[in-house]
Amino acid sequence: MNATTKFAGFTLSLAAVFGIALGVGALVGPEPDETAGPAGHGEHSAAAPSTDDLPGGLLVTDQGYTLALDTTVVKSAAQMPVSFRILDATGAPLTEYKTSHDKDLHLIVVRRDMAAFQHVHPVLDAAGTWSVPLNLSRAGDYRVFADFTPAGGSNLTLGADLRVAGNYDVQALPAPATTAKVGEYTVALNGTVKPGESSKVTLSVSRNGTPVTDLQPYLGAYGHLVALRAADLAYLHVHPEGTPGDGVTPAGPGIDFVVNAPSAGDYRLFLDFQHQGVVRTAEFTLRVTGTSQEAKATVAPAPAPADHGAPGHGH
Repeated sequence: MNATTKFAGFTLSLAAVFGIALGVGALVGPEPDETAGPAGHGEHSAAAPSTDDLPGGLLVTDQGYTLALDTTVVKSAAQMPVSFRILDATGAPLTEYKTSHDKDLHLIVVRRDMAAFQHVHPVLDAAGTWSVPLNLSRAGDYRVFADFTPAGGSNLTLGADLRVAGNYDVQALPAPATTAKVGEYTVALNGTVKPGESSKVTLSVSRNGTPVTDLQPYLGAYGHLVALRAADLAYLHVHPEGTPGDGVTPAGPGIDFVVNAPSAGDYRLFLDFQHQGVVRTAEFTLRVTGTSQEAKATVAPAPAPADHGAPGHGH
């Protein structure tokens, strides 16, 4: 059989196959509308969940804004300059912000094992670059959170990774307890946190056993609380109740907060409070259990990380 005959035979066979396929298609019917989704799975055809449903800090880009670190790897140093920009959807640096809690941007830097924590406030230049020196004397992988509100927009918390070269002395998460000590100060947590709900907790400050009733305002409140989910470092929205000087909110010993824990699990809490001109940080492990109907919270103290230096952060 010559090549021409072979090709003709192949063509006839192919036509027969297509004919069978067309016949089967006619019997089965038209293809289902892709926009309707597979039969019996219509609920799966919806668009992906909105990022509004996610806790903060899990995304480097959200709502058209991106946290862009100038470098993602640095050497270990007690005073390491770090700079970054917030880019808009066009890639241009954001330069207009709305002040929130007395600052245009809050920068939270925490090592992945949460053994090193800093809450600082960078300086913004005219070109839209933020700069701040960080204490990165402890090597390891860090998460950098930028908490800000664009002018005319809504509050965002973006997160990016920063690697500090050196030997990583990874630490285990402290076990739950009910108090934390910071020098002469003891902070006790009271309240029940339920996953998926807004829960009120009170952190009470005492000094050498005496309740502190003259706390000083810090970032527009008598305390500033950062909460991170241990499993993935999700950044929680935590709001203080009351306003210093309103004639109603006491200056201690208790500071009230509303905590929104999205799920059961372990969380790390960092309370900044100011007394006698010094900002100090109390650290807790918070365990949230149960469902939205039943959950409990306990806390654990942790020794102040070596990189905190003096009792306060020097804000």
